Amino acid sequence: MKITAVINTLNEEKNIARALKSVSWADEVIVCDMHSDDKTVEIAKASGAKVIYHDRVGYVEPARNYAISKASSEWILILDADEEISIPLKEKLIEITKKVDNIDHVSIPRKNMIFGKWIKHSNWWPDYNVRFFKRGKVIWKNEIHIKPDLIGNGEKLSAEENLAIVHHHYTSISQFISRMNRYTDIQAEELVKSGYEFDWKDVISKPLNEFLSRYFANQGYKDGFHGLSLSLLQAFSFLVMYLKIWEKEKFKEIDIPPKELLGVLEKSGKDINHWLEYSEFKRNIKKNVKIFLRKLI
Repeated sequence: MKITAVINTLNEEKNIARALKSVSWADEVIVCDMHSDDKTVEIAKASGAKVIYHDRVGYVEPARNYAISKASSEWILILDADEEISIPLKEKLIEITKKVDNIDHVSIPRKNMIFGKWIKHSNWWPDYNVRFFKRGKVIWKNEIHIKPDLIGNGEKLSAEENLAIVHHHYTSISQFISRMNRYTDIQAEELVKSGYEFDWKDVISKPLNEFLSRYFANQGYKDGFHGLSLSLLQAFSFLVMYLKIWEKEKFKEIDIPPKELLGVLEKSGKDINHWLEYSEFKRNIKKNVKIFLRKLI
């Protein structure tokens, strides 16, 4: 079975060569570019990739569906420009096409490298994505960061480092904030279209829940200061998104009764105390303190 690798791009001259090299074994490589201003297209053409174009839409999903429609192979591999495929993963995917008949799509773990470190917790690992599939079996929706529709039988690869897509994710705080600003514009718009009406309480509860989920429930604390920083940044993105919805409502005046505010703050405090008291985080602190004290004795 032949394989087409599809890569969507917009000003990815710093990343595209690495991604293309990692899929050079594919029978066909398609780069769908959103009219980049840098050397992305030049690099892609020099590698032998087929280059097609899509209008800039601010996020990848619509262009991804278009690029997939241009693939000529039975199997399609989706890769972002800041990702790469390892040799063991390549061999595994080829093996699937040759030896397995009843699989229509494959979920692949993703190794997220953020601020120079592999992030193994706070919901960043194994970060499964359906990226390998038979033609017509996976359809992306046009909304941002929405899981695709799947048809047929799926397979999930083991959560092993050598079988993961390597994702060279955020490399700087500025990059995170820049993407966050773009994504939250789109997310706020979509939330409003879904019928959401702004509630000031969400400015407190939603970011806090995001932080607690990532840092405590998904053990972000095990990633050290990286985990704390990322949990705070993700929470901040929720704050920005809901404030942008308020902005869409022309910054309408909102009276906040002190009693209601106190109630929201008290609930937030209880949520924090719950995780501090009952999560593995506290047990880990006690364990580490005991180890430290034993070393002193």
